[in-house]
Amino acid sequence: MRIDEFLPVYDFANSHELEIDAPPTAVRRALLEVNLTDDVIVRTLFRLRGLPRRSTTWAGLEQLGFVRLANDPGELLFGLIGRFWTVTGGLVEVDAAHFTEYAEPGYAKTAWNFTIEPAGTGTLLGTRTRVVCTDDSARTRFRRYWRVVGPFSGVIRRRMLKLVKRGLDG
Repeated sequence: MRIDEFLPVYDFANSHELEIDAPPTAVRRALLEVNLTDDVIVRTLFRLRGLPRRSTTWAGLEQLGFVRLANDPGELLFGLIGRFWTVTGGLVEVDAAHFTEYAEPGYAKTAWNFTIEPAGTGTLLGTRTRVVCTDDSARTRFRRYWRVVGPFSGVIRRRMLKLVKRGLDG
């Protein structure tokens, strides 16, 4: 997985998977077309975090500061650097070439992927989130933040997987 190239060592992680009865090419197409506003819970959680409506598409996430690290047939990978525990998020603008080497103290780096793998007659769609903090202070702050936000982050990712599946069901 390309996520291993960009964030092989991490402090926090979660992952979710869903089997979908469709070929990988169809699942990838549905993933690229998903709009998170189609899910009231995801839309509400994004609003509570203060994210604008445009952030519910891939292009919108990139406008917010997510950088596309990989876009392969089997994996879509984004990265983001910031102080996520602050009101503004303290986002850092960085390109894919400099994502791995960024080490300014007081920040957290996150890599978020979607994997599309053949599984039997269908596809296994997975998502992983990894976070590494650049120092102990950031790690302490992120840990407090993650205790509150982490479960909701998991809800968003699981619902995203279901949205992709629903997009294929018609």
